[in-house]
Amino acid sequence: MIEENEFQLDVAEDEDAGAESAPDPRVADLTKELEEARQSVLYAQAETQNVRRRLEQEKITAATYASTGFARDMLSVKDNLDRALAAVPDDVRADERVKNLLTGIEATSRELDAIFGRNGITKVEAMGLPLDPNRHQAMVEMPSDAEPGTVVQEMQAGYMIKDRLLRPALVAVARKP
Repeated sequence: MIEENEFQLDVAEDEDAGAESAPDPRVADLTKELEEARQSVLYAQAETQNVRRRLEQEKITAATYASTGFARDMLSVKDNLDRALAAVPDDVRADERVKNLLTGIEATSRELDAIFGRNGITKVEAMGLPLDPNRHQAMVEMPSDAEPGTVVQEMQAGYMIKDRLLRPALVAVARKP
């Protein structure tokens, strides 16, 4: 009987040794699933972080350029004030009755410029510069002694809001005579 117990003990030890050398396929499957789940979680976290960053950037952009529509509308007011001032002949400017009216219009125009400046709205430079299709819109070509492609007349001022074009400058461009 002692021999049978020893045999049983030897068989049990052999089974334990076999278990260590040949892993259970269920453990391998679970390990693989765990690794896949870990990867999925990492991808989901990265995607969530990217979405959060994108939304933060969109929020900043929306706040920065929220006044674009209003600013475009105000440009027509600025244009009309400038046209009114340009239309007044010099002999009428000397008249004391009209002088106060002109002073008021000029003050209003200056105040509008100051408000534009505080809100990041700047005038696009055009005169004497080469045509920049990102800032200028060529309306006509005029014979001129200036270098061809140079802006020689500004018909309507252009404006930027921060780093974006609000309205292109309408210009005349030089061509060879």
